[in-house]
Amino acid sequence: MHGFYRWSAKWWPGLIPLAILWVVAAWVSTIPLETDLTARSTAALKNTILDKSQITVAGRDVTFSAEAFSEEGRRSAVSSVEASPGVRLVNDETRLVAEAKPFVWVAERDNVRVTLWGTAPLPASKARIVEAARAALSGTEVSDRMGLKRGAPPRFDAAAVLLLDQVAKLKEGKAVISDANVSLSGMARDLGGREAIAAALKNLPEGFTVAANDIKAPAYVFQANKDPVTNTLTLSGYVPDNNIHAALASAAGRKFGNEKIVDNLKASIGAPGGFAAAVTTALGALSRLSTGTLVVSDREVKLSGDALYEVAADQIRASLARELPQGWQAKAEVSVKPAAAPVDASVCQQLFAQNLTKGRIRFETSSASINVDSAGLLDRLVEIAMRCPNVRVEIAGHTDGDGDAAFNQSLSEKRALAVEEYLVKAGLPADRFSTIGYGSTQPIATNDTDEGKLQNRRIEFVVRQAP
Repeated sequence: MHGFYRWSAKWWPGLIPLAILWVVAAWVSTIPLETDLTARSTAALKNTILDKSQITVAGRDVTFSAEAFSEEGRRSAVSSVEASPGVRLVNDETRLVAEAKPFVWVAERDNVRVTLWGTAPLPASKARIVEAARAALSGTEVSDRMGLKRGAPPRFDAAAVLLLDQVAKLKEGKAVISDANVSLSGMARDLGGREAIAAALKNLPEGFTVAANDIKAPAYVFQANKDPVTNTLTLSGYVPDNNIHAALASAAGRKFGNEKIVDNLKASIGAPGGFAAAVTTALGALSRLSTGTLVVSDREVKLSGDALYEVAADQIRASLARELPQGWQAKAEVSVKPAAAPVDASVCQQLFAQNLTKGRIRFETSSASINVDSAGLLDRLVEIAMRCPNVRVEIAGHTDGDGDAAFNQSLSEKRALAVEEYLVKAGLPADRFSTIGYGSTQPIATNDTDEGKLQNRRIEFVVRQAP
């Protein structure tokens, strides 16, 4: 026995280096094996859709953790790792991504950025939505705060992309998907944006419905400025379409016959209901002012300026709101122009002639009813008569040559009387005026053309010195 101990004492120290070599060899061979299994397991998951995927290898045993978006996908991923060459055992720590009830997604825009938050159904969906946001809102910062959850309605991606296109039309606001319900709110960037968004929402994917659409539009503004110094009427702002544009320009031409019209109007959708009727009425009120500004914003008409005399100011204030379409509001800040200096008979005649040459008093067809387009011209004639307190004025009516001579004679007399009545209601003494009708007996142009007939249908003012 003592011999054995003496013998073993000679060789056992040699085991220590052997043990060290064995440990080193095992360690050196295990690291490449684990690295190889990690790469193989990761490669096996290449075509799977997972979130927070993690592979940990100890020898030939693999611990696999991940969040899957379906039970089928979870099982398929685990099977793929188990089938990787060299894997002995898989410690399955996978689980399903949480389900969102309701499934909510939001795109919110302010003056600086667009923020995406809520949930997306898949990593690929999230990436697609972020890319679509950057494309639709080029130049605007996109902040991605979306999480990933299950429970999205079918065709969610298509709905989100369509809504991002609508968010691009907003100055500020947000789009929300809650399950299959869509809501939008905010302020459109441009006129017509609200209508364009409403039209686009009709193309939502099947199954989606609009729960709320509270998009406000910028004020739809039409403006007109009357400048007596340059004798110019300037139109600016928006009109709904080319037809209404033409109709309003024509109405301005009739109502402001003495003024040069500068037309800077542009066509745009988004006009409130009754727009054309309201603007036509408001232009009539503006035509009665010496100087003034008209602003039509949505369903509100603001008129400011100076009337030519007190009665006209009262009439404009009272009639504007009454004559606007239902649902429209009027704000008339109308004062009275200071009275101009009196003039003698010759200047008075010259002023009457100038105004009646540039414009004409219009009547309804075959009638003595004065057309509303003539109010501005008549008010200027009233002002001239007020500057001529020491003269008498004969108001003469004329017709064209069409029709029965007796009818034309009577019509010319009635039209002259209608003009006299307007002047008297304005506050002028009735005894300063007389009326006469000449029918078609004193033409100033041929009755063979429409233009000639138009010139012959006229009212003339003849100034006579008061006795």
